[in-house]
Amino acid sequence: MNRKKIWLASPHMGGNEMKYVQEAYDTNWVAPLGANVNGFEEDLMRCTKSAGAAALTTGTSAIHLALIMLGVKSGDEVLTSSFTFSASANPITYQCATPIFIDSEKASWNMSPELLEEAIQERIAKGKTPKAIVLVHLYGMPAQIDRILEIANKYDIPLIEDAAESLGSRFKGKALGTYGKMGILSFNGNKIITTSGGGAMISNDVKFIEKARFLATQARDNAPHYQHSEIGYNYRMSNIVAGIGRGQMEVLPLRIEKKREIFKFYKELFADIPEVTLLEEPNEDYFSNYWLTSITINSKDKDREGLRLALEADNIEARPLWKPMHLQPVFADCPAYTDGTSEELFNNGLCMPSDSNMNDEDMARITKVVRAYFKG
Repeated sequence: MNRKKIWLASPHMGGNEMKYVQEAYDTNWVAPLGANVNGFEEDLMRCTKSAGAAALTTGTSAIHLALIMLGVKSGDEVLTSSFTFSASANPITYQCATPIFIDSEKASWNMSPELLEEAIQERIAKGKTPKAIVLVHLYGMPAQIDRILEIANKYDIPLIEDAAESLGSRFKGKALGTYGKMGILSFNGNKIITTSGGGAMISNDVKFIEKARFLATQARDNAPHYQHSEIGYNYRMSNIVAGIGRGQMEVLPLRIEKKREIFKFYKELFADIPEVTLLEEPNEDYFSNYWLTSITINSKDKDREGLRLALEADNIEARPLWKPMHLQPVFADCPAYTDGTSEELFNNGLCMPSDSNMNDEDMARITKVVRAYFKG
């Protein structure tokens, strides 16, 4: 008999999502406007303590709009994390600009401040001051945002925070996404909360939010007829999707609590397996939502692919860490400032199943596979 699938991270409904969706249906507000969109944006503002939020179709669209508003255009260069999903870098190319990839540091696996400053200095020396920085907070773990922001301010380069995986995470008590000019959130199906698909921009400068909403609704000028003075985009979240988001925001604290419990489970599971190291909060300044609990394996006879396949054989999903962008064929010609950190993480790292739907039976199955793989 086939065993039940244990997912890496699956959608987890809270119960009230359909109430808001039904309201949208009953009031005939099924367009990219309405009470759910407004309410979801207010929920995000309360959660992050940001001055404004714009609900959009994807996190990718939010990055794209952020780059547009910062004036990124053809021939420009934008610094970004290499160790991430391609959606962090793709919008740079939408603007016909060049991504400049920065490697990770070992503590948080996020952008290295040292390599960032090295890259800035070298690009300036070449006569090409970068137009923006897109910093990723990976797997819910805060980057060294204070140091990176200090460098960004030193060279007067605006910072965009890709906090797609990090809703609910904080650094020194402040929500990720609220340190830079703009922050990016994602509500894709595997995120800590989901709207099935969707994203948002947050900012403490409401002018950015107002402009994002304008551009996201095809940049329609204020006129009784359809008039356009700028190129716009169809990037606004629908009222139906936002209704799911409102229901999900009600259970966000529970999801964060469960994700942190899952991390604790793995911390205990691997406590007597010295070959395994977990990505964990470096010190008390960091608060991670632990969206995905991630590990590296340092062993002569055990590796991440062996563990992944052992889990897969029991119908348990795990996933290799991101393949760095500077190693991706599509970005092969882009400059990169690296020291081997992200490549080592990719070769040795695995995202363990971190589904907030997991129960004790699921964790027992994972434990059995892990112990069999490492202990025999």
